[in-house]
Amino acid sequence: MPPAVPVQPEYRATAFEDEQLRLESFKKYKPHVFSGLASEDALGFLDECYRILHPMGISGSSGVSFTTFQLRGAAYEWWRTYELDSPDDAASLTWNRFSDLFLREYIPQSLGDAWRPKFEHLCQGAMTVLEYVFCYTSLARHALALVSTIHERVMSIARRIEGMHARERKERESKRS
Repeated sequence: MPPAVPVQPEYRATAFEDEQLRLESFKKYKPHVFSGLASEDALGFLDECYRILHPMGISGSSGVSFTTFQLRGAAYEWWRTYELDSPDDAASLTWNRFSDLFLREYIPQSLGDAWRPKFEHLCQGAMTVLEYVFCYTSLARHALALVSTIHERVMSIARRIEGMHARERKERESKRS
């Protein structure tokens, strides 16, 4: 009878180790840090983190954790205060909720108020449709109260484009007659 070979137990990474590996992978993309200075682009920071996290399949509370790992100075203190003030049994923060809180904190109301009329009075004019959609989407990000979901944004763009085409048709018809 051959000697018994001991069976090595299969090693499985713990959830903590798996999370650490994912964080290291996230950090390889060298996402910017955000410290909350007025000169920093809060929306750009969030977008950059999301563009890294989303293809990695990291979302929800892990995405929030990885993003808050990039906070420094006053921004980190803001986050730390939020965490300390939250009840221990509070549900994990979703990406959407975190984004909303973050942008409310770091995009001043006055700046949002300044962008709102630009959004409300945006006209295609000489812009191509693609230029118009880009401009519309950029401004809509700062007018979230007006256009709160992606579906509403798409529908709003479609309505505006339909309205422009209808006005153009009426103008052509009125020139013919």
